[in-house]
Amino acid sequence: MEETIFNASGGDTDLSGLQVQDLKAKLLDLKMKNDLLLKENNQLKRENNQLKRPPLFVAVVLDTMENSEVYLRQQGNNQEYISQTIDELRDALKPGMKVAVNNTLSIVRIVGNTFDTRVRVMELDESPEVDFSQIGGLREEIEEVREAVEYPLTKPEIFKRIGVEPPKGILLHGPPGTGKTLIAKAVAHQANAVFIRMSGSELVHKFIGEGAQMVRELFTLARERAPSIVFIDEIDAIGSMRTQDGTSGSAEVQRTLMQLLAEMDGFNNRGDVRIMAATNRVDMLDPALLRPGRFDRILEIPLPDEDSRHEILKIHSAKMTLDAVDFRELVRLTENSTGAELQAICREAGMIAVRRDADSVEMNDFLNAVKKVKNKSCAEDRMFL
Repeated sequence: MEETIFNASGGDTDLSGLQVQDLKAKLLDLKMKNDLLLKENNQLKRENNQLKRPPLFVAVVLDTMENSEVYLRQQGNNQEYISQTIDELRDALKPGMKVAVNNTLSIVRIVGNTFDTRVRVMELDESPEVDFSQIGGLREEIEEVREAVEYPLTKPEIFKRIGVEPPKGILLHGPPGTGKTLIAKAVAHQANAVFIRMSGSELVHKFIGEGAQMVRELFTLARERAPSIVFIDEIDAIGSMRTQDGTSGSAEVQRTLMQLLAEMDGFNNRGDVRIMAATNRVDMLDPALLRPGRFDRILEIPLPDEDSRHEILKIHSAKMTLDAVDFRELVRLTENSTGAELQAICREAGMIAVRRDADSVEMNDFLNAVKKVKNKSCAEDRMFL
């Protein structure tokens, strides 16, 4: 089939169907290239406008005034000034709120609370796969922890019915390896609340006010995510007794501690936030940190007794293939051992069995593991003498 088109000189030209299809394909290809060039042109225009637009500055609202005026403090240089805002924004502005202002110092939009990246990563995304059934012994201590931390969040109606205020904070102390952090992991798994964990050393910073700022943001995040639990491991890193040491490093740690004390029990309402902490050196902590109202319960996590050691060995060897293992004899040989050492003994016994390509773990493997772990612990103890 042929089609007739008019040429530039006014005559007509006959084209075959294949030539028409070829021209249509070229036309479609040119349209696609044109669309891409238009998109690229629009993108370049947007980027150009973005580069021409002056940056916005962050300021904090100190107070709202009459005639749509707002009293602001600009972050960074701490300059204070009075600015104007539209009525729609003025109704939503509150003291302490962060806003974005342009180069004429007019409020453009509300920023809201922003948190340091180091604070945001402290929030636990997935709960640990540890529950209280995996902790040997410590039944009374676990029950007291649950009463102070878990039950106020999971069973608040009981406290309302009785008319008693639950403990505000709980401090776990004891030798290393006795299960303080393990209890915190079980609480994070069991309680239906946001769990924020951190180490005390993470609050120790070089620059003045940086540690205190992190503490403020940490508790602000906890209040926004409430109900929540804040767990501070190795709290003695910032909670040691205050001295008259004139060094700048010591003074900065003390400033961080004072901010922590104010957040735990100050004028600001802490809300539905439970606090847990753990330390190996409770004797080093400042008395202001230990008083009721901040840590209402101070629990010692002791070394496991015979029954607890037997239970711990059973827990950590539950998935192992055993052959005539006398746990009572192992309990006798592991006197004054911590839960972490008992776990290491089970792991080492399994590794000895793997090394000899055995089908199961025998009593002799456990005896060799006890010797290896206990000798290592004794060597570490001699290093600190």
